[in-house]
Amino acid sequence: MKFRTRLLLISGFTLASAVALVTGAVSVAARRAFERADQSRREALLEQFNNQVDAQGREVARQVERVAASDAMVRVAIETQRHEPDYSAWLNEAQTQAETLSLNFLDLLTPDGAIVSSAHWPARFGYKNDWVSLPADALESGAFLTRIPLPEGSAVGLVAVRKTNVGDALAYVAGGRRLDSSFLASLGLAPGMRVQLALGEKGEDQDWPAPLRALVEQVSKTARRSNATVQWTSDPASAEAVYALPLTRGSTAFGVLLVGNSLREQVGLERSILWTGVTVAASGILLGALLGWWVTERVTRPVEKLAAGARSIASGNWSVRVEPSTADEIGDLARAFNQMTEQLIAQQERAIQAERVAAWRELARRLAHELKNPLFPLQITIENLQRARESDPAQFDEVFRESTATLLAELAQLKTIVGRFSDFARMPAPVLEPVNVNEVAGGVIKLLEKGAGKIILTTEFDPSLVSIRADPEQLGRALRNLVLNAMDAMPEGGTLRVSTHASDNGVRIEVSDSGQGLTAEECERLFTPYYTTKQYGTGLGLAIVQSVVSDHHGRIAVTSEPGRGATFTIDLPLGRPE
Repeated sequence: MKFRTRLLLISGFTLASAVALVTGAVSVAARRAFERADQSRREALLEQFNNQVDAQGREVARQVERVAASDAMVRVAIETQRHEPDYSAWLNEAQTQAETLSLNFLDLLTPDGAIVSSAHWPARFGYKNDWVSLPADALESGAFLTRIPLPEGSAVGLVAVRKTNVGDALAYVAGGRRLDSSFLASLGLAPGMRVQLALGEKGEDQDWPAPLRALVEQVSKTARRSNATVQWTSDPASAEAVYALPLTRGSTAFGVLLVGNSLREQVGLERSILWTGVTVAASGILLGALLGWWVTERVTRPVEKLAAGARSIASGNWSVRVEPSTADEIGDLARAFNQMTEQLIAQQERAIQAERVAAWRELARRLAHELKNPLFPLQITIENLQRARESDPAQFDEVFRESTATLLAELAQLKTIVGRFSDFARMPAPVLEPVNVNEVAGGVIKLLEKGAGKIILTTEFDPSLVSIRADPEQLGRALRNLVLNAMDAMPEGGTLRVSTHASDNGVRIEVSDSGQGLTAEECERLFTPYYTTKQYGTGLGLAIVQSVVSDHHGRIAVTSEPGRGATFTIDLPLGRPE
């Protein structure tokens, strides 16, 4: 992956992550703010509910006390003392009193709780009152909430109980008002809020929606507060947070007060925050991409030019220059690159000149060394001829014959030396043709095995080798030089191994000996022309090998340690166009 692509991806990912984190944090903060606001409104609503219950409870208690103090209740109390009381005169009394005092519920009761007259359910005459208990300590207390049975079901009522005493005579009045929708509407609901009364699974509450019915049942059973979020439709904005408060008498819940708060505004705000975040992220990524593209153009384009210049220099084109396009660090880098190239060219020229001088000096040294050996016998022979001519003319002919033979031999040696230098100077270009490396190596071994002496020759040829394009004569000459050098390294005998095998996209040839080996310094200078580790030699053998391998676009290397022999490795490609 290119630097430009990585930079764009990193910048886009960083920006998107930052926007996502900010959007998530804002959404969480907004949700918590809504929850705190909902809790505050709910608490305010419950406080208002309690205040309204207390206010109406006091009003109900006053109205019930008026009924308890009425003449009709005094007569009812007196009638309860008779052996066979007759309450028929007061059957409609409760309804009359209820209408007069605006009470929804009113029962006139005997001391044992039997109904004498009922305003809200006249047919219950004579039945025991089942919605109010009559403990002695609760009769004079304030109003309380309880469940009221009705012919059509049940309801929640705010009820007060008072007694009427006439001497030993006693009667009770239980009355109250219904907590209906008008009462709930008087609580001053905030927008999006609603309040409902639920009485569990009986009567009018049988048609409650399933989510609310489950919540009502749970609170009715446990008599503990609870809450739930109800999703009315597939639209998240239809969600409603419902808080359930049990209405209890003692430890039993007879009803549930449901406070619902719509989450439409919260969901809408969260959606708005989300889409704002998406829009900002998309815009930021687009802007970041444009900015990143501009930055990478200013950074990567000059770097790509520098890389192309470096590749050109590596391929041998030393004239490459990179034009500085800016005055910043990138421009400084381009100018430093150009300066480095100029210094490399100067250093190369100095190195070439020094190498030429060193090569000429080495050539002069080798020529002087090689020519010195035959010149000394030539000089001695000529001096012997002169002395023989002057001292003993009679023996001159014999000396002349011996001297001329010596002169011819030394001249032949000089001719050989000059021929070797001439051959190296005139190395012909290889004539490429399909060549089987195993056949060439086998031919070299067969040619030289008779002069091996104490040296053991072994071969290890890979039979699966394919043919390569090479010059068989030059390749054989290079292998002969390597094998002869290996033999010279083992004057007392040893083992010489020649092996071939396939390598990456080519063929590998290895020539190994068990001789004295070479030092690291000798390995570095071994392929230098006119350098030799032998007492006698021109130093051209390995230079010729390297020249042949180079002409075949191959590579030659040597690995060796003193006392552990040496291994020469030649890697040749499969072939190249002629």
